[in-house]
Amino acid sequence: QVQLVESGGGLVQAGGSLRLSCSASGGIFRINAMGWYRQAPGKQRELAATITDGGSTNYADSVKGRFTISRDNAKNTVYLQMNSLKPEDTAVYYCNAVIRTSFFRPEYPYWGQGTQVTVSS
Repeated sequence: QVQLVESGGGLVQAGGSLRLSCSASGGIFRINAMGWYRQAPGKQRELAATITDGGSTNYADSVKGRFTISRDNAKNTVYLQMNSLKPEDTAVYYCNAVIRTSFFRPEYPYWGQGTQVTVSS
């Protein structure tokens, strides 16, 4: 049973930093892309950043230059370093990983439970 467990959210003042972590476990054959998405109150879930298994990254324009995504393949873990945080970054942040559980099975997207990030002005 694949599980994604997130940590690192919290309350921070504008201009501050937070680091999110997400570890995948349970019957994993291979992890392809990993990423972070966020959902603010009353808004749709949106992409924040993604990273391929080869290390190529993609960022939403709103976070470019402030957020950095990275991963440790040996630990099946993805990180999101968030600097220069703004009140508009306030959201629930969800980890996503595209995972194959067997050589014979197709890949499938899995989601974490979400972690709250609140940036006060």
